[in-house]
Parts: sequence; C-alpha cells; structure tokens
Amino acid sequence: MKLSELSFGILLLFSFSACVSQQPDAETECYATEYVNPFIGTDFTGNTYPGAQAPFGMVQLSPDNGLPGWDRISGYFYPDSTIAGFSHTHLSGTGAGDLYDISFMPVTLPYKEADAPLGIHSLFSHDEETASAGYYQVRLKDYNINVELTATERCGIQRYTFPEADAAIFLNLRKAMNWDFTNDTRIEVVDSVTIQGYRFSDGWARDQHIYFRTRFSKPFASVQLDTAAVIKDGKRIGSSAIARFDFHTSAGEQILVTTAISGVSMEGAARNLAAEAPADDFDKYLAVTRKNWNEQLSKVEIKSNDIDEKVKFYTALYHSMLAPTIYSDMDGAYYGPDKQVHQADGWTNYSTFSLWDTYRAAHPLYTYIEPQRVNDMVKSFLAFSEQNGRLPVWNFYGSETDMMIGYHAVPVIVDAYLKGIGDFDPKKALAACVATANIDEYRGIGLYKKYGYVPYDVTDHYNSENWSLSKTLEYAYDDYCIARVAEKLGKMDDYRFFMKRALSYKNLIDPETKYMRGRDSQGNWRTPFSPIAYQGPGSVNGWGDITEGFTLQYTWYVPHDVQGYINEAGEELLRVRLDSMFVTKMADDIPGAHDIQGRIGAYWHGNEPCHQILYFYNYLKQPWKCQEKLRYIMDTFYGNTPGALSGNDDCGQMSAWYIFNTMGFYPTAPSSNVYNLGSPGLPAVDMQMSNGKHIRVTTKNWSKKNVYVKEVYLNGKKYNKSYVTYNDLKGGMDLHFVMSARPNYKRGTSDDAVPPSISEKKVKE
Repeated sequence: MKLSELSFGILLLFSFSACVSQQPDAETECYATEYVNPFIGTDFTGNTYPGAQAPFGMVQLSPDNGLPGWDRISGYFYPDSTIAGFSHTHLSGTGAGDLYDISFMPVTLPYKEADAPLGIHSLFSHDEETASAGYYQVRLKDYNINVELTATERCGIQRYTFPEADAAIFLNLRKAMNWDFTNDTRIEVVDSVTIQGYRFSDGWARDQHIYFRTRFSKPFASVQLDTAAVIKDGKRIGSSAIARFDFHTSAGEQILVTTAISGVSMEGAARNLAAEAPADDFDKYLAVTRKNWNEQLSKVEIKSNDIDEKVKFYTALYHSMLAPTIYSDMDGAYYGPDKQVHQADGWTNYSTFSLWDTYRAAHPLYTYIEPQRVNDMVKSFLAFSEQNGRLPVWNFYGSETDMMIGYHAVPVIVDAYLKGIGDFDPKKALAACVATANIDEYRGIGLYKKYGYVPYDVTDHYNSENWSLSKTLEYAYDDYCIARVAEKLGKMDDYRFFMKRALSYKNLIDPETKYMRGRDSQGNWRTPFSPIAYQGPGSVNGWGDITEGFTLQYTWYVPHDVQGYINEAGEELLRVRLDSMFVTKMADDIPGAHDIQGRIGAYWHGNEPCHQILYFYNYLKQPWKCQEKLRYIMDTFYGNTPGALSGNDDCGQMSAWYIFNTMGFYPTAPSSNVYNLGSPGLPAVDMQMSNGKHIRVTTKNWSKKNVYVKEVYLNGKKYNKSYVTYNDLKGGMDLHFVMSARPNYKRGTSDDAVPPSISEKKVKE
C-alpha cells in the first residue's frame, strides 16, 4: 500500500472514531464531521478558508496557495494547485488582504522553490485533501508529506507524516501578501524543541503585533536562520527572518508542530501554549475542538432528508462562528488600539468586527445562541472606545481600519441591552454611543448634523471617499438605535435629539422621482442622476454617493421607518418600483463589482445592502412576493460546492442571513425587536436558546415547490401578522407554517399585519 493510501485510510478511521467517542449514543449526530464543508466559499466570490479553527478562535490555521491577488484574499483559492505554507491567521470571507502570520512549510530535500512571490511550495490535489469543522488534511505531492491541522482557541497544532528522508520545516516570517507589509520579525531558539518570536506588520491592520511560541515534538538536528533588513522610506525599520529546522525522518514518522500566538508578548504566547496545548497530542486536541464544534452546531436542529441541505445549513452556522475572534490571552491581557497592553478582568476581549456586514444578521443570531459572547463583545466595544476615542467601525488586531461606514457597533450594543443581555453598564454604553455619533470631524458627521444629510460636494478630510447618501441613511438608522436605548434609560433629551436625526433620511427623498438622491451643500440634487449607476470601488461613473452599490439598492435602506418612506413615496409607486428591481437589465460585467453576484436584476444578494430589501413586500402588503424570492435565493445562491456563495461571506453575515431565513423570519432592523416573516427554507428547525427555551419552526406541506405561506400559527393560534417580536421569541416560540404552491393573496394585507415603523400609516384625507 502506498503511503498516501495508508494515510487516507487512517484518516477515515480516525474521523469516525473521534465522533463516536463524543457521542452518548449511536443515534447522536457528529455535526462537525458529517455536515460541515469548509470548502464552501473557497471558490468564486466567497473568500473563505478551509483550515482549522475553534469556535471564534484567535487561531485560524489554514493553507496558503502562496500567490497574491483578490481571489486569494483569504490565502486559499480552490482552483489553485500549489500550497506554500500553513499560517495561523486569516480573515473569513472579507475583501481585505491581510494576516497570513506565522507560516510553516514542511519539505523533503531537495525542496522546490520558485521565484517570488510563490517561493517554497508543493503541488497538491483535491483528491488528497479533506476538511471538517476544526480539522484540515492535505498531502503535499512533491514531498509525499501528509499534513493535518487542528486548533484550540489560541493554539494551532500541525501533524506532519513524513517519508524516509532528509527533511526540513521552514518558518517564514518574511513573506507578506496582498495588503500586508513586514515591519520587523524575530525568531529565538529556546531549546532543541522550542522556539519563540514575533512578527510586526502593517497592512489593513496598522502596526499589527503577533507573538508566538512553538514546540516541536522531535528535536531538530540543526537550524539555519536567514535575516534581511527591512527598508521603508529609505530607512531600516527592522529585520525579516526565515528559519529552517532540519530533521532526518523514517517512513511514516510524525512530527507535531504546536504554536500558540498572542497579541501581547512572547511570554503571553508561552502561557497560552502551556494552558491550551501542553502535550504533543494531536488527537486529543482535535477531539476537544470537534466536541466544541458539535456543542455549538447542535444548538440548532433541522429536519431534512437531503444531505446537501444539511451541509448547507450547518456550514452556514459554522461560518457564522468563525468571527469575531478572541483577542485576549488566557490571563486576559490584550493589545489595544492605543498601542498599550490592557487587561480584560472576568471577560474575554474580541476583535475582527466586520460591523457594516454583521450587525444585520450575525450579531442578532448571537443574541439567542451566544449571549455570553455578546456581553463580552459589547465590553470589547466599550474598552475600544475608551482607548480609541470612539466605538469601533471595523477593528481587528488592536487597530481601527475605518472600513465601510456608519457606527454600527451601536445597534449591536442596543440590541443586547434591550434584550437584557449581559452585565455591562448601560449608561456607559449610551455615553459611548452618543459620543461616537457626535464626532463632527469624523466622516461627515458634523455636516450631517448641520444640514440633516451629508452633502456630496464638501470634502471630508478624514477619509477620501464620499459615500454621502449611504452615510446619511446609515447614520439615521444608528441614531434610531441610540434613541431606543436613551428612551429606556429615561434620557429623554437624548431620545428626542436622536429620534429627530433618525428621520434625516427624508432629506434625501427626491420629491420628483421619490428615489433617495444625493444633495450638495446648497440643497441641489445630484445631476446627472441614474438609479442604477454602480458607484462602488473601481466604478467608472465618477460619483461617490453610494457605498458598494447604486441608488436603486440603497433607496430601500430605511429599516427603522419603512412606513415613513411609503408615506413619502406612495404605496403603489413603491410596489411597481420594487417589482421592477428584479427584472431590471444590467450589464454582466460591471467594473468594481465582479465579486458581487447572486444577481436578480438589480437585486444583488452578494452584497449586504440588499439583505433586507425583500421584506419591503411585507410593508407593501404583498408578502407572497417576498416568500417566492426568498426561497429562490436560498435554493440558488447557497449550496454544497466550493463556489456556492454568491458574494464575500463577510465574517459570517451571508451565512447568518441564510440561517435566519431558513427559520422563516429575519431581523430587518436589529434593535427594533421586530422580525419579518418569510418562507421557511426547511421543513422544520429547532433552535435551543441559552436560557433553555426553544424556537421551534414547523411546517405542513413543505416542499421545494410549495414556497408560499397559506397560514401561520403562533403557539397554536392562528396568526395573521407579517412579523413576530422578541417578546414572542424570548420565552420560547412555536411557529407553524402551512405551505402552498399558490399565493395567499389575503394573508398579510391588513393594516395591522404590517410590521411597525417609527411612522404611522398616512391616513388619506
């Protein structure tokens, strides 16, 4: 038997036995190995990685193809055929090319090395590659080395199975890909099996610090260290290092490489290693991580006889739990945005907050299944605000990237407070929200306060982008959230101030076209104007009013006051306009928008501003149109293949959208405590909340063809509204849908069926 065949056989046996050992009985499912496919999203536009990670773990140990580029923004692109290292940090489903820290590569001598940027590498085949939750395996064809990866929260564990050979393991701290730039590195040999060091870099994360401690299970025979000066702006700023550790291996010999990371110090990394992975025992830590993943994934049970549907669902749930990431050491120490070390006392500091994306569905999902983490995330926001002067926008690794817009830490904080989650100080939280929303010099906020909108013709010196219309609409929503928490705390001056600002969206409703439209500082409307001119990065239109999209998409962004917009524009006009959105012809190849797919006319599911649009039909009293399109999206733009995601997964937002909508409801305006009803994507879903209560969704006559909702029963009683509330959910909820192949044109058409907004329905005179 060949080595590859032997390794694969052992792998299958171990995968099965690891699951069985965790199961109390033979009928218990092993979600981690049976229903999670980490390759989903690694092709097309998903930008995910297939490597090993614990739930919300600091370590994301995953293979890197070795080449830069948009398709490899997560380090790995499924169509590639090379692997050039296994690094410990990655971003899941984003458009940001950073991290790839602490990269190891095993080889036999002589090894293959190409010109930069690829460097030392090996070919591989997907036929000899597997992955599941917390585990990754591949055979490096050029060296006949089988590589296995697993991870604890702060440690990555690699197991290399070698042939008989003179072998080496490279540690490359020099290589930087995409946006990343190496500032300084260090590798220290502690003893014959232990090394430590750091990598400092600049990229999307500014002045990023990663410290590490690594233990080999076998003493290395020798070590070679190659260092070079790092020159920036004509000055030496540090050194870059590559280390080679030599071994002689026998056939089938295994060497474990166990690495802990820290944002604080090498000593912190050493403590993390001692606490989480003190032994050279790959199987032990894999079993622990799989058990953790099973516990996480089993919080939601689904009914389906289709294995692909189960994989779609549980992989989406898995993807929603890769970020935010733990960012404090075992002792609570973490590196703050003020470049100082701080202490989290009794809580865990988190990082990697893609808030422009994840406030919409991912964070609302955590309020039900991860309330303790939500509490810690809010405390992370408040600590970040103290150290940086404002709440985070898109922060990771002790850095504010200022990516995207809004101040969307606000709805996450408010949603937690209004649901009674956590022990954070609500008055302190409100103060941080108010302060952040009133920083005049930050991204047009002062202009927004002065004019009631952000004008497109006034230069914002903080950032080079414009995005005036999008900023206005998103600020207005965040202001609504601030008003909500101010009202509950009895801060009525703040309530009135921010509720008035929450209606600022009305200042951009063009009275002629009824579209949201950019305005200048004199009050003039943007001219020329087209509702379908794409204005994202790389667009050719020369406008900058819209963030990653166009007016026809953003005109619906009034999640807190849909009825107010309907009152201004007219119900019939908006019905026609919403219908036309899905049949609007647009070019297939739009500059700057190649990674946004999932297109139905001008509706682009691959980008977050569209995620709440379908539910406008509920407010327009045509819920059947929402139901039909929801099911089409769930069936078409999600699947069990590497290219199944229609846009960047964005730290789990695309996946969380799918989780909610599969259950048949969705938080169109998080912190409103209102959930719009849709069409359940599976016959039955049972979510167990942290309080022990269950949200049970069941159906009658469910099928792929029966996409329409005929009747709804809430806790056994017939229910005619197009929404449910947090009060319905918090104590447990039984939601039953009777499905049909034909629309029910009567259900959801009355005034009291429409979800609530700030504004009441305008009464005809």
